[in-house]
Amino acid sequence: MTERKTTPPPASLPRAVLITGASAGIGAALAMAYAGPGVRLHLSGRDPARLAAVAARCRTAGAKVDDRVIDVRDAVGMAAWIAASGPLDLVIANAGMGAGSDDGRPEPAAQVRTLFDVNLTGALNTALPALEAMMAQAPDAQGVRGRIAVIASIAAFAPGPGAATYCASKAAVDRWTIATAHHARTHGVWMSSVCPGYIRTNMTAGNRFPMPGLMDADQAARIILRGIAAGRRRVAFPWWMAGLARLVGGLPPSWATWLLARPAGKAPLHNGAGVNHRH
Repeated sequence: MTERKTTPPPASLPRAVLITGASAGIGAALAMAYAGPGVRLHLSGRDPARLAAVAARCRTAGAKVDDRVIDVRDAVGMAAWIAASGPLDLVIANAGMGAGSDDGRPEPAAQVRTLFDVNLTGALNTALPALEAMMAQAPDAQGVRGRIAVIASIAAFAPGPGAATYCASKAAVDRWTIATAHHARTHGVWMSSVCPGYIRTNMTAGNRFPMPGLMDADQAARIILRGIAAGRRRVAFPWWMAGLARLVGGLPPSWATWLLARPAGKAPLHNGAGVNHRH
């Protein structure tokens, strides 16, 4: 039986949603997309002013908002926040960091560790306690106890030398989500790995190379909403870019990295202005 036949019809918008990295970019766009009367939003971020601004916009749209300044690398803090926020219809592990190497040298060790800590460990610190909590929740009429979406990237499909750790960390969360979704679904929890292409955010603002298929965060949020509601295990877009990335990723490693190598790569974690690229 195909996955399409086992997928329930699209659900109505969830009423209790938790989103990490909601202070800007995709996270902020998702928060606004779900905001409305009767909706409870639990939003986190590391920038108090930006997070407060997003929360205010969501309240204006009619939602009740709990906004928390919290670091996703704090496993104990994340577990406590998620437990206190339940029951939850949807959790989106969105917080992430993008950086690379633009001088032809391997990334510094500290940057490598930081990217894995945020993009992989931070996503697990969100998804694991959410999964445990949702498995104990009562199912809805369709047998769904809750939904979890993890924001990965099309970069997960191909090894880009200019952003090696970013690609690897996103590949890890994508594969973990896809694999875990199999057993989670039998317990009523529907998981989706979201793999966007280039989105116009603070993270991509520092990229010094062409970004085909670049789209606004609001447009990306609409695509993500539809994919999560339909129960898709992977939401990759634009479709043509995802296909090309898969094709390149399937080539012999030396060919793939040669094709993806650029004179100017992704900016390092701390650029000239000392800014972290994070959503």
